Amino acid sequence: MNAQVPTSKPVPARGSSPAFFSVWDIHAYYGESYIVQGVSFDIREGEIIALLGRNGAGKTSTLRALARMSNPELKHGEIWLDHQPLHEMKSWQAARLGLQLVPEDRSIIPGLTVEQNLELAQIAPPHGWSIERIYELFPRLGERRLQEAITLSGGEQQMLAIGRALARDIKILLLDEPYEGLAPVIVQEIEKTLQNVKELGITTIIVEQNAIAALKLADRAIIMDAGQVVFDGTSQEVLDDPELRDQYLAI
Repeated sequence: MNAQVPTSKPVPARGSSPAFFSVWDIHAYYGESYIVQGVSFDIREGEIIALLGRNGAGKTSTLRALARMSNPELKHGEIWLDHQPLHEMKSWQAARLGLQLVPEDRSIIPGLTVEQNLELAQIAPPHGWSIERIYELFPRLGERRLQEAITLSGGEQQMLAIGRALARDIKILLLDEPYEGLAPVIVQEIEKTLQNVKELGITTIIVEQNAIAALKLADRAIIMDAGQVVFDGTSQEVLDDPELRDQYLAI
């Protein structure tokens, strides 16, 4: 779908947003394809957001735009993290500021052990959690610290991907399909992991097709359809509204 970026609204003063994380009227494209169409929302520090919608709604594209990835290309709008303008930054600059994306493919580095994957995340400052603290949160990783990381199970690789994000100086965690391809028993383990992350007060946005699981974890839900936000409210509102779920989530 092709469209013109709308005329810009007056730009607020730098760092003026009162929210910890603020997304204002972002528009992003893959080539000529208009994918993210005027998405806006605010997140309080320590809040967990479930970013939901059917396949093709624009959820992953929104996460990638927030992380300042080259695709999709952000052509309009603003992204503020703790009063810093991410929309003016490259992906590595946003990461150094504290935004960490755990992609759906987890991006485990082949040929390296579990511990080497974690050490690589800490090569350049700013550093976050120590490796030993990550092992306390994920004892399985400690047990497999010398194992080649790509030989881990899917659930263990997800733990490593989250642990690698925590090894950086993290302010907001973006998770893309953390339950994808995992057996139900492993999903339960990842849910416990994410509950631990929540209790630590880490601000998190979760994109997940298993909407019920995400809603039970999250404080708030943002639902997207055709690249736009169609609902922004509490997770309980979505759990209590079968018509809303049927219309936009097919659950």
